[in-house]
Amino acid sequence: MMHAGGNEALSNVLGWVSIACWLVVYSPQIIENYERKSGEGLSVFFVIIWLIGDFCNLTGALMAGLLPTIIFLGVYYTASEDTGLPSLADEESPLLAGNGHIQEEYDKRSNLKAWAVDDYIHRGVPRSKPAEVIEWRSQLLGWISAVMFLGARVPQIVKNFSTRCEGLSPFLFVYSISGNTTYFLSILAASTEMKHLVANAAWIAGSTLTVFLDIFVLFQFFWYQALERRRTRVA
Repeated sequence: MMHAGGNEALSNVLGWVSIACWLVVYSPQIIENYERKSGEGLSVFFVIIWLIGDFCNLTGALMAGLLPTIIFLGVYYTASEDTGLPSLADEESPLLAGNGHIQEEYDKRSNLKAWAVDDYIHRGVPRSKPAEVIEWRSQLLGWISAVMFLGARVPQIVKNFSTRCEGLSPFLFVYSISGNTTYFLSILAASTEMKHLVANAAWIAGSTLTVFLDIFVLFQFFWYQALERRRTRVA
């Protein structure tokens, strides 16, 4: 049941748009790595810390009984990230083998894992939204995930200063910004009641604050692109 004053249809639409963004967030970077036969543009610490954040995010969301789209996204992302990690960080990954089926193989593995985890979590349990619960364990996990999501950007930002964003796909961050923005808006569309906002505070913070860091990464990318074009013209 949707909270009083909330728009269930709008919340669901925004939630699924967010999920659509996150389903393809890795694709541009995987393709970039495949074309370059290298994963050096992306910081492995960025992905590892992000994975820790996703695990805390999913666990906390389940404990707090948050929106189904939030839980589904946590299930998918946690299940898929260990599949995507090798292809994002290692040019020797089987997913980067030159067989022309890189994205198809990644999607297949990710979807199978996400389905298995989601089915296990919801075994014998209705998939309707449970009542939101505010208690310290779920909130602690939520805030840890928010810190992890923010902290994950730091090693990537630092790495960009040395690599000048070479080998980094800006669309990874475009999709991340889009996914986080619609994620945040889906929470607000569900309700603006204080209890709902408090229960979701960590998830709101984690999604909104990372947008600013992702924008900074995009600024780095376009700044170095502009410098390179200027250097080429001078040469």
